[in-house]
Amino acid sequence: MRPFALARALDPDRFEVILCRPAAFKWLTSDAGFRVVDLDVQLASVFARRLEKLSPVYDFATLKRYVEDDLALIDAESPDVIVGDFRLSLSVSARLRAIPYISICDAHWSTENKAPFPLPVLGITRYLPIVLVEPLFGLLSGFASRFHAAPVERLRAHYGLPSLGFDTRRCYTDADLRLFANIPMLFPKVYPGADATYIGPITWFPGQGGDPVFFDEDGPLVYVTMGSSGNPRLLARIVPVLEHLDCQVIVATAGKPPPFTPASARTRIFDYLPGDLVCQHAQLVVCNGGSPTTSQALANGVPVLGIAQNMDQFFNMQAIASFGAGLVIRADRASSSKLRDAAAELLRECWFTERARKLVASVSPGSLAAVFSRHVLSLCAGGADGHSQG
Repeated sequence: MRPFALARALDPDRFEVILCRPAAFKWLTSDAGFRVVDLDVQLASVFARRLEKLSPVYDFATLKRYVEDDLALIDAESPDVIVGDFRLSLSVSARLRAIPYISICDAHWSTENKAPFPLPVLGITRYLPIVLVEPLFGLLSGFASRFHAAPVERLRAHYGLPSLGFDTRRCYTDADLRLFANIPMLFPKVYPGADATYIGPITWFPGQGGDPVFFDEDGPLVYVTMGSSGNPRLLARIVPVLEHLDCQVIVATAGKPPPFTPASARTRIFDYLPGDLVCQHAQLVVCNGGSPTTSQALANGVPVLGIAQNMDQFFNMQAIASFGAGLVIRADRASSSKLRDAAAELLRECWFTERARKLVASVSPGSLAAVFSRHVLSLCAGGADGHSQG
């Protein structure tokens, strides 16, 4: 929902906004204040299953259908600029209509990031030692990158666009302007350029949901959420650990039934929460390691325990852990003892909080609305012909 957050940051007197989002998210955008239309997307369960099998996240048929839907909307609305967030079809659709395209993306997927692909949680990693699987994955990562890029390359060839070199990073981020929604200090080797810049963390939370109660009792407050893509069964493992550490625990389940019953009266469960507000009170955030929740935590100077599963989460948490603002545990190795030790260390050692607060201090105080507006207007003035065509 990063595009939603940016759309709401624009001045309605200067910009006419049309937000396209899945129909299932209708309730989250009911107070948008601008036009919202439904857009067909792949089911989250299909996306997760593809990641689990190390298959390309979208197949050619899905991407082609996306392009057809994109073009129908573009032709109906005639936008001056298009902004997307990991809708891979837009780097084709926008170019076919010569409309400037802005991609909201993460710096760890930048082509300037030369870090090797981390080993995600796969079917075989649940049963085989990581020390055996990791070297094999490293040897095959080049082939895997080309394999994941193949549907996008086939799509581009189908519509007569040039190849992106079967580079997964380029296929995931190709645009006239890439806006990195990250804290620059986490990615010191990824620099701004003519077609890429940092906009900083884009924090968003639903305007609806539970009203969080912050306790005045002793003990640290820990915010726990696995998000919409995380494994909710992990909650049944981490919450008892935090209760044993005498923490006050606030859990957001993203609308999924909680797979456990709290043992402590100081554990509260909600479907959805204003995460940014909760992070202002928390001493630790436990999540799946993805950018949305970690951005909320770090923007408030709160360290993170990331229980990572897919490659995107590992990439993100590796940067955070390397900086010293959190720890990462593999979801397929998240035993109660490992979770307990990591949570206890993060709560005990003030170093992690100090490093998280250093990240906050490094972020430019400029208004997100002003920065985004400037980029949109600049791209509109230049037009798609004045920018990289990928």
